[in-house]
Amino acid sequence: MPLLILISYIAAALCGALAIALLALKRHAFPWTVFACGMVLLAVDVALAASILGTDVPADVALWQEVRLAIRSLIPGTWLVVSLCYSRGNYREFVRKWRGVVMWSFIVPVASFVGFSSSLVSTVSFSETNHLLFIGLGVGGQLIHLYLILGSILILMNFERTFRSAVGVMRWRIKYFVLGAALFFGATIYESSQALLYSGIHLLSIKIQVLATLLMTLLIGYSFLRTKLGESEIYPSYEVLQRSITFVLAVAYLLSVGLFAKFVSGLGGDPIFPIKALLLMLAIVGVTVVFFSDRVRQQIGMFVSRNFRRPIHDYRKIWALFTERTGSLIDRTQFCRAAATLISETFELLSVTVWVASERDKTLVFAASTALTEQKADKLKLTGAELDELFKMAREWKGPIDITTSLETSIRSLQQLNPDHFHKGGNRVCVPLVSGGEVVGFITAGDRVSGRRFSVEDFDLLRCLGDEVAGRLQNIELSRQLLQNKEIEAFQTMSTFFVHDLKNTTSTLSLMLQNLSIHFGDPNFREDCQRSLSRSVTHLKDLISRLTQLRHELKIQKTEGDLNDIVTSTLRDVQDGEGFSIARDLRPLPRILMDPEQIQKVVTNLILNAREAIKAAGAIRVQTAKENGWVLFSVADDGCGMSDEFIRQSLFKPFQTTKKSGLGIGLFHSKAIVEAHQGRIEVESEVGKGTTFRVLLPIS
Repeated sequence: MPLLILISYIAAALCGALAIALLALKRHAFPWTVFACGMVLLAVDVALAASILGTDVPADVALWQEVRLAIRSLIPGTWLVVSLCYSRGNYREFVRKWRGVVMWSFIVPVASFVGFSSSLVSTVSFSETNHLLFIGLGVGGQLIHLYLILGSILILMNFERTFRSAVGVMRWRIKYFVLGAALFFGATIYESSQALLYSGIHLLSIKIQVLATLLMTLLIGYSFLRTKLGESEIYPSYEVLQRSITFVLAVAYLLSVGLFAKFVSGLGGDPIFPIKALLLMLAIVGVTVVFFSDRVRQQIGMFVSRNFRRPIHDYRKIWALFTERTGSLIDRTQFCRAAATLISETFELLSVTVWVASERDKTLVFAASTALTEQKADKLKLTGAELDELFKMAREWKGPIDITTSLETSIRSLQQLNPDHFHKGGNRVCVPLVSGGEVVGFITAGDRVSGRRFSVEDFDLLRCLGDEVAGRLQNIELSRQLLQNKEIEAFQTMSTFFVHDLKNTTSTLSLMLQNLSIHFGDPNFREDCQRSLSRSVTHLKDLISRLTQLRHELKIQKTEGDLNDIVTSTLRDVQDGEGFSIARDLRPLPRILMDPEQIQKVVTNLILNAREAIKAAGAIRVQTAKENGWVLFSVADDGCGMSDEFIRQSLFKPFQTTKKSGLGIGLFHSKAIVEAHQGRIEVESEVGKGTTFRVLLPIS
């Protein structure tokens, strides 16, 4: 027992140290802050377990167990948020969609704890040598353990979704983190199921939970060390969880244990039944780990191919998957992610990156990767003579080429686009994407499982996939151009209405001018004339400002400046008005290259939009900050908000607006300005609750 107490305190210390280290290194980013809170809860939980194991006073055991139940009831809600955020590039959308579940994940356990506070712990049993044997639970304690089972299943389902969406190096990076979480919450399911079966907690369950916490912390720490805290960007589907292996296994385990327990109790009981239940869970976890092993699946495929005379690749299945996953995708980024994932799975590749090229514009843009984040890829881009030579050679290649050992300049640049993540990853290849004689991109691939080299059969399939990806990319680009032409056509149609409006205003001014010489001496006429002139001038200025925003070419003249100066200057012109207030949080920022005049248009437009969106007694929050290599400017309001559908389909398109008198030009123009600075605009909104716009501009 003293050894187990020591292990408990070691686990608590490691949990706390990991939380502090992550907060210090990740600078309080939201996902890591929530993760640190989760680790602190685990540290307190395992420290309380040590207190329970270290006392032989029943009253003290009951008290510590009640406090432990209170802490444990907060773990599922906190770790549910962690599972929604961890390694997900689109975690904000998931947190927003799951906000109701997250809210109830805290309300339910707190209500159970408060409502049944007098029936959490019923009895405490010791052996003849004063060793703790069993802690009996009342109704409240059993309800909390039921909640722990449901919460653990939801958490594991979300981690499973992230893991299954990850491929290649991204999966390699998160593997041990997910394994550690699965180990801990699997142990939680075991402990809670035993607590419900026996209406109490055996000493064995506490031991298992302590060891699971220690192993989880070690696995997560190892995961961070082996990846050097490298970021991952995984984009799981927004669909409701379905076909979840976690759910199937959890239900199968709980049903098996429940039926087996009923059968055993009918035969008079079994003293080692908890150990048998534990072995059953370990067997299920072991089979699942083997099932998800890339190396095991590769060996099985090679065995079947070698002994049953089957081809290595099932072409019908591959093309069916390709059609199923990409057939309905019209967004270039989503299509490239799906293509990279399919190629990674088909050839057991850890590193697959898709680059989209334009020979006309002499550009090469990162699209998707199973190994690189967008921030890392920005440092690998090629320009100038290297890119020209690469385009020239790509048109001459007849298919994939091996770029591992070549010394040619253009090939060395391809090696730069696909850095070697593993020393034993085998050879690296490049698939040029050529459609209609035009280079539309490149696929770089490497780091194959077990370091296998590419065969002739692999190269043939890669060439076919490359041709299909190239054709689809060109079709997506043509569709984009067609949509843009339609928008221009819509602008021409809209300009007709502007001209008509201008004619009406001109006619009004002309009539006024004709009557001026006749009625100039009439004071009433002069007063009416002044009002009409003021309205006409205001109307003309509004039309001109909106029309000038739709210029086709956007010229950016960058100079070094401080974004805070622009925000401060804009706020001087937009003072706190009647019925609303503006809160400012302007933090020190590094100087960046930008066009001050254009950026001021963005700042002004976002603040004015917020003013128009808020109701009486509304509030606007303006903030600047530095975040992960970006300078951040955000405007938040508590106004009418926007629907997800409007944000997705219409927000940044011209002539799309929720305002009664708006034209839908401001955000279209603002987005163009920010993207011309190699930045991006993010938006979070909820109907009836408000909107937050975040503008991110690169520091370098």
